[in-house]
Amino acid sequence: MSTATRLGFEPWLILLGALTAIGPLSIDMYLPSFPILEQELGKGAQLSLASFFMGMTLGQVLYGSLSDRFGRKPPLVIGLSIFVVAALAASQAHTMHELIIYRFFQGFGGCSGMVIARAIVRDRCPPSQVAQAFSMLILVMGLAPILAPLLGSYFLHHFDWHSIFYFKAIFAGLCLVAIMSLIPESLKQPSQLQLKQVLVSYWKLLFDRPFIGYTLSSSLAFSGMFAYIAGSPDLLINLYGLSPSQYSLIFGANALGFIIASQINAWLLRRGYSMFKLLHYALYIPAIASSLLCMSIFLHIESLTLLLIGLFSYIASLGFISPNAGAAAMANQGHQAGTASALMGVLQFSLAAVIGAILGVWQANNALPIFSILAFCGVSGFIWHRLVVRS
Repeated sequence: MSTATRLGFEPWLILLGALTAIGPLSIDMYLPSFPILEQELGKGAQLSLASFFMGMTLGQVLYGSLSDRFGRKPPLVIGLSIFVVAALAASQAHTMHELIIYRFFQGFGGCSGMVIARAIVRDRCPPSQVAQAFSMLILVMGLAPILAPLLGSYFLHHFDWHSIFYFKAIFAGLCLVAIMSLIPESLKQPSQLQLKQVLVSYWKLLFDRPFIGYTLSSSLAFSGMFAYIAGSPDLLINLYGLSPSQYSLIFGANALGFIIASQINAWLLRRGYSMFKLLHYALYIPAIASSLLCMSIFLHIESLTLLLIGLFSYIASLGFISPNAGAAAMANQGHQAGTASALMGVLQFSLAAVIGAILGVWQANNALPIFSILAFCGVSGFIWHRLVVRS
């Protein structure tokens, strides 16, 4: 077992991590405000989350191709600008319908950071260091789910829900200034893609067995996290009676598990462990954890401790799954890194949008909706990997 070359903690990686954090920050920071939003604007807070995912899905189709055609920076600047304007508009929403629309455009603009950050990593790092770089992005990005609910609770306590969207606009604006000032263009030879070529590229990627195998196995497992994100406020605050502050601490603890797992993954990769084997074993965890949670409903076991252990195990396992599956899927896509990165995001967030919509309309007085979707996502990701990749 050889020791891989160590990738230093570069300042440009920190900035790219901040870009990828815009999405989680925009999602997680307003979760504690769901009950208040529904009191003031009307029912449908979970649908505002689903519309955000839908915006991210559509936006990534555009930004990936544009970044391959015009370079990484121009579409990134446009996307962040859209996010800032949409965040300011959301802060002034008077109805839930308005908020849902503005959240769509937040997702449409904010996803530029996630797509293009992955493409920049692929531009600047050799294949042997891509998984390490992705783990470092997750370290920075992972601070958002820890800090965002706490910040959201703080702003709710000391100000109001409007201030949450002001903060998002300021954060994205600072990232925009930093990108324009500090990050050089990483794509040295932009492609000459036309619309037909773009569509052909997406079509071919859908039938690229390694790409679609790793992408969907990761996306299915990762979609369970979005079920947790969309359903956890109602589950933990309304069903289990936790306060917004207690909810924020639990949410942050799960995010910390995700970060720690991603850094253990990076350490193992530097020690020479195969990212393919790490992914293989990591996919067992969400499948088992979610199945046990789902079984607890039918066995009438209502234990907060069991719930928290199961959720922590599921979320932490994604710290191994996400960087390894992402690196494996991108390994042979250097010539179309932006397009491949975009399609990865499209598949991931289209599943998330569907899940958010299902949770928004599936009403129950227990944890069955969220546990059922978690089990479907965890088990499906495991099975897909076995059928498509391992075979």
